[in-house]
Parts: sequence; C-alpha cells; structure tokens
Amino acid sequence: MNQKILVGVIAAVALVAGIVGALYIAPPGSHSEAIPKYFQSYPEPRVIAPFSLTDDEQNTFTEASLLGQWSLLFVGYTFCPDICPTTMAQLNEIYPELQAIESSNPIRVIFVSVDPKRDTIDRLSEYVSYFNSEFVAVTGEHAALFPFVRNLGMMYAMAESTDNPNYLVDHSASVVLVDPQARVIGRFKPKREPGKLSISDSQQILEDMPVIITKQ
Repeated sequence: MNQKILVGVIAAVALVAGIVGALYIAPPGSHSEAIPKYFQSYPEPRVIAPFSLTDDEQNTFTEASLLGQWSLLFVGYTFCPDICPTTMAQLNEIYPELQAIESSNPIRVIFVSVDPKRDTIDRLSEYVSYFNSEFVAVTGEHAALFPFVRNLGMMYAMAESTDNPNYLVDHSASVVLVDPQARVIGRFKPKREPGKLSISDSQQILEDMPVIITKQ
C-alpha cells in the first residue's frame, strides 16, 4: 500500500476512535465536564472544627453528624420576618428533586438557629416541621454557635438589645454546602435586586447540585 495512503488510513482510524471514545467517556452535556454556574466554591475545603450543638429532637449534634451526607445549611432564627421563612419554603419546594439526584450520599437541609434565647428546642421542632419533617434544626449557646457559624464562612449579630422582646438578628443569607467528609466547600449567595429580598435562588441550587456531586 502506498505509504501516504497508509498514513491517511491510520490517521482516519485514530480520529474516529477518538470521537467514539469521547462520546462514551464524556457524552455531550454530561456533568463530568460541566462546572457549577452559581455555586461559589471556597479556594480550599474547610475542615469543620469540633463543635457541639443540640438538634430539634434533643440529640447532640456535632461535626460527626455531618459525615456521610451532603448538607445544605442555612443560618437564621424562627422570629425572622422574611428571609428565613422564604428561604426555608423554597428549599422545601426543591427538596423532592434534590432527593431524586443520583448520589451515594443523601442531601439534607439543616437550619442553624442563632437565637437560642427565644428558639427553644420545641419551637425549633415545630418550625422546621412546618416546612418539612425531614429538615433538621440545631442551636446552642452563643459560645458554641459563633465559632461554628464563622467556620461555615457566615456571620450573625444581635441587631439590638435582647431586652426588647421583638429584637432582630442580623445574619448571612447564603446557603452553605458541606460535603460528606464534613468539609465546608462553598455557598450559594443570595441574589441582590432592588426592592426584593436577598435570598439564595433555590432553582440555582437545584441546577448546580448534580454537577457538584458528580465532580466530587
């Protein structure tokens, strides 16, 4: 066979093999090549320092409680008039679809109350159950809450004296994601639009979660 023809045949076979391989190994639209559109990853995963809180079933909740699952954590308080109930309601709306995502580790929603003075365990249990009976709520003394929330990359502060029974609490509105190794890997930040509540978009969370899970 002519050498030029032979070289051409080999090149053609290699090209076809490469195309077929690419289609089977990473088909178009697969999550393996996709990147999250909205999720803001931290430069490096943050190991969660040891902590001890109490959940809405009066069980001790520690860093070990986050192992083996994907945890979407939201910091707030039950007396919050707007951002908290809206975010929780939106997370409830997408929860069935989150559970349908193929993963060896379940996806959980965890509400972290930073208002221990008013948010008793009974109140927290009633609050999260109103949105979804599978959601978990946790709280504790400020000495435990503050470093834990900071470790998540979030913040909170009492906006006024707690002597006022209707005091407000300033807090981050992002939804933080903790991976199955109990490491904080990033967050979904709220959209900021004039005249609208600054809340994390649940549809953005739903769109990015399969990509994040596949890439881990």
